[in-house]
Amino acid sequence: MNTAAPVPHLGKYLFRWLAILTMLGLGAVSLAVYLVFDHTLSVRQQEMLDQKQASLTHVLADDLKEHRTKSLQHMLMDFLAGHGDYAVYIKDDAGNTLFDSRTASFPAHHSIERSFRVSFYSEQSEQLLSANATLVMDRRPDDALLRSLAWTLLASMVAGSLILSLFGRLLVRKSLRPIKALVAQIGDITAKDFEKRLDGSALPQELHPLVTQFNALLDRLADAYRQLESFNADVAHELNTPLATLISSSEVVLRKPRPVEEMREVLESNLEDLRRIASIVGDMLFLSRADRGAGAREKKSARLAPVASEVADFYEAVALDANLRIEIDGDASAPIDAPLIRRALSNLLSNATRYARTGSAVVIQLRNRQQADHQEAVITVCNEGAGIEATHLRHLFERFYRADSSRHNADHNHGLGLAIVQAIAKMHGGSVFAESDTSGTRIGIILPAS
Repeated sequence: MNTAAPVPHLGKYLFRWLAILTMLGLGAVSLAVYLVFDHTLSVRQQEMLDQKQASLTHVLADDLKEHRTKSLQHMLMDFLAGHGDYAVYIKDDAGNTLFDSRTASFPAHHSIERSFRVSFYSEQSEQLLSANATLVMDRRPDDALLRSLAWTLLASMVAGSLILSLFGRLLVRKSLRPIKALVAQIGDITAKDFEKRLDGSALPQELHPLVTQFNALLDRLADAYRQLESFNADVAHELNTPLATLISSSEVVLRKPRPVEEMREVLESNLEDLRRIASIVGDMLFLSRADRGAGAREKKSARLAPVASEVADFYEAVALDANLRIEIDGDASAPIDAPLIRRALSNLLSNATRYARTGSAVVIQLRNRQQADHQEAVITVCNEGAGIEATHLRHLFERFYRADSSRHNADHNHGLGLAIVQAIAKMHGGSVFAESDTSGTRIGIILPAS
C-alpha cells in the first residue's frame, strides 16, 4: 500500500490560496462597508428622533391662545401630517391613553421608540398637564436600503472574487513560466555538456540563487568527472607499463630454452614489477576505503616524537645514500592511530628526500598550538631545495599528480603518496597543507589534539 504523501502542485496551491485570500479580502471590505453604513443610518435615525422629540415638546408646551383652543388630538394630528413614518402615543401618569396614532400596519419589530415627558394645555381643565409621550419611528425604509446594500456587496464580493481569481490564475501561470524555462535549460544539459551552465539573465531575481547554486554544483560535478577521467587514465598508465614489461619479458624468455640463471633474473625482474602493481592496487584500495568514510580504527593519545623517530630510523639509509640528514624538531601529542601516522610520515619523508638539496637536512617539525576553541598538533616535513610553483602546489594531494610531467623516477613513485597522506589526515579529522618558496618546501598534517 502506497502511503506516500501527495506531491503538492505549486500552481494549484498558489491559485487556491489567491482565490481564498481574494474572497476573504473582499468579504472583509464588504462587511466593513455594511457596518459603517448601518452605523451611519443608526446615527441619522437618532438625530431624526432628537429633532422630532424637540418639535413635539415645543408644540405641546406652546401656550399661545390659538393653541389653547385646539384639542390634544388636533395638535398631534397636525404634528404628524406628512410624516407617515412616525407615530405618537401619550399616556397620563395613571396609564390612561390620551392619544395613539399607531395603526395595525405599523411594524413593531422594524421601529424605534423613544419615551419622554411632555407638558400640554388641557382645554377641559384649562391647566398645564404632564404626561408620558412615546415617539415611534418606522425603520422599514432604512432596513430595506440596508438589505439592498448587503445583497449588492455580496454580489460584488462573489463577482470580484471570480474575476480576480481568474486574473490570479493567469498571473500564476505567467509567474511559473521562468521555472519551466529553467527546467528546459536543465534538461538540455547532458553528461557530454559538463561545460554548459544555466543562464539566469532572463530569470526573476528570486531564481538567481538557485541558478548560482546549481551552476556551482555543476562546477563540482565537472571537476569530479575530470578527476575521475584523469584517475582512470593515470591508473591505466601506471598499470600498463609494468604489465607490458611483464608480457614482453615473458614472451622473450619463452621463445627458446634459457639457462636457469637467466630464467631466475627474468623472474626476479617480473616479481619486482608485480610488487609495484600490488603496491599501486593496495594504495588504491586504501584510498577507496578512506573515500567511503573509513576512520582511524584505534586512536590513542601519544607523543609524536617517538613515532617520527621510528620513521626517521627507517629512512636513515635512504638519507645517507642521498647525502641528507633527518632531524626531528620539537614534540607534540595527539590522539592518533600510530600505524597510519607512521605511514603518512613515511610518505612525507619519501617525498622530501627525493627533492631535497644534496647535503641539506630534512626536518620533521612537531608542534602543539592553541586555536580559538581547540588545540591542534602540527606535523611539518621541511626540505631545502628548489621550490614548487604555485600552479602545482594546490594539486599536490591529487591522486597520480606529479609536478614533474616527465615522470622522472616513476618506477618508485606512482603519485599516490601525498593523496594517502591527505586520506590519513581526514581519517583523524584533520587536514593537510603545503607551502613552498625559494628556500624549500614544507608539507604537513594538522591533527586535532583535544
